[in-house]
Formats: sequence, structure tokens, C-alpha cells
Amino acid sequence: MRSPNLIRRLTDARSTLSKSETKVASYVLDNAHEVIKMRIADLARGSQVSEPTVIRFCRAIGFDGFQSFKLNLAQHLGRGGVYSQFAVDDSDTVEDLRNKVFDTTIGTLLTVRDELDPIALERSINAITRANRVEFYGFGASGSVAADAQHKFFRLQMSSAAYTDPHIQHMSAISLGRDDVVVAISQSGQTTALLQSVRLARQAGATVIGLAPRDTALSQECTIPIYVNGEEDHETFAPVSSRIAHLVVIDVIATGVALKRKPVLKDHLQKLDTSQRILRKGRVLRSKVGGS
Repeated sequence: MRSPNLIRRLTDARSTLSKSETKVASYVLDNAHEVIKMRIADLARGSQVSEPTVIRFCRAIGFDGFQSFKLNLAQHLGRGGVYSQFAVDDSDTVEDLRNKVFDTTIGTLLTVRDELDPIALERSINAITRANRVEFYGFGASGSVAADAQHKFFRLQMSSAAYTDPHIQHMSAISLGRDDVVVAISQSGQTTALLQSVRLARQAGATVIGLAPRDTALSQECTIPIYVNGEEDHETFAPVSSRIAHLVVIDVIATGVALKRKPVLKDHLQKLDTSQRILRKGRVLRSKVGGS
């Protein structure tokens, strides 16, 4: 399945293209804004390949020719779909770091957005809306996403919990039933303990929604897989962009559930807002008294 995100498609295709076609893909990724103004001869010269190679490259990634490829690339750039790859250099200023971290994260979010399946999202929203109980499983950085998700659904007056310990996950999973939902979150989709918890939950009859990359063990084990294909650079200084993507996907689902539950939530959310404003005013008052 080809990604609708052209930059993702070019990046993924480099492992299957011929050596000369890969040179074209790499040149386009490095010079996307210039390529949309080029003739085929210009791109061939810049990539150090022949013009027929450029045509073969365009067809290999799903276009019937150079003009249709350029048109799609221009549309992609117009939507803000190209951001620099993250790479720290010793000479980077703080401004450079700011731009690189933000650009990498924004690029990941746009890629994940374009690849999210609306049908899978809708199925997830419906399953959670009908659920008697919703539990969130994750480890490490995904554990913090699970905790944040539990907080969101707690505000929606849903019975929810977040577990990041494998033993507690297992005990929780075997206690679930047909009306319960588990949301399993993983950046790798391969964590053994999480897979064991998911299998136990499914054996107990629960619906399992999985946030994980496509073609991973977790996405294949889940009842409803939601593919979050953000790539991680495991170097020390690289931002964990897929964690941000998982948080945003959870926000999408929570917003959908809130809309479904709007009739029963209206009074509750108003009371919640009032209580939070009272709490904030109380903190301000105590601060003023303490400082006087």
C-alpha cells in the first residue's frame, strides 16, 4: 500500500528503487522546492542520471510521468508537507535546534495524519463510546501516553485506567469482558509483555485497539489497528516524535467520543469547568496571602 504522503513514499521507496532511481529520489528529498520549478532535463542533470531514468523513477513511485509527479509534489509542498530531517551538528545554535526539533515533529505529525485510516478511527470511537470500561496499556514513553489518555477519558465520565506494569496489565486483561476495550500503545509494535497482555485481553473477549506501526506484531494482534508510522531516530538527541503523534491520535479519538457523548456530558463538563476555576482562584488567593 502506497502512502498518500509523497515524502514518506519517496523515503520508503529508496530501498526498492534501482541505484540510479534512488539518486533521483534522494535529490528530490533534498531539493523539493527547487524540483517543482525544474524541467526533466534539469532534474536529470542535478541527479546525475539520464532523462529516461527520471521517467522510470516517476512511474516506479506511482505517477504516469514527470509532470504529474511535479504537480503532486507542488500540492504536497503547498500543504506544508516537507520538513527537514533531524540531525544535530556541533555548530548548531539554539535557534537551529529549535527549528530542527519543531520541523521534525511537525513533519511526523503531517505524515501520520495523512496515513490515518478514518474507518479505523471511527470504529475505535464507536467501540469506546459503547464500552463499559476502557483501559490503556503502554511501557516507557508509551506509558506516559497511556496515562494522558486515561486522564482525557476520565474527564468524559468513562470508567478508565492506565497500566504500565506488565503484571498489573495481565491481571487487568483477564478480568475484562465483551463490553470492555483495551487501547494498547507502542512505538515499536514489538514489545513482548504488551503482546502477551493484548492476547489475554482478546481471550477474555475485550476489543483491543492498537496504536502501532503497520506490519508489526501488535498491529496484527489487535481487533482494530490504528497505524502510527512515525519513524524514530534512536540517537541520543533525536526528538521522540512518534510519542507526540500518539498523543494527537488519542486526542482525535477522545474528541470523537466526546461528540458522541455530548448529550450526557454537557452538565458534567460545566461543573468540571466551574470546579477548576474555583481551584485556580484558591491557588491565586493562597499565593497572595503567602506573599503579603
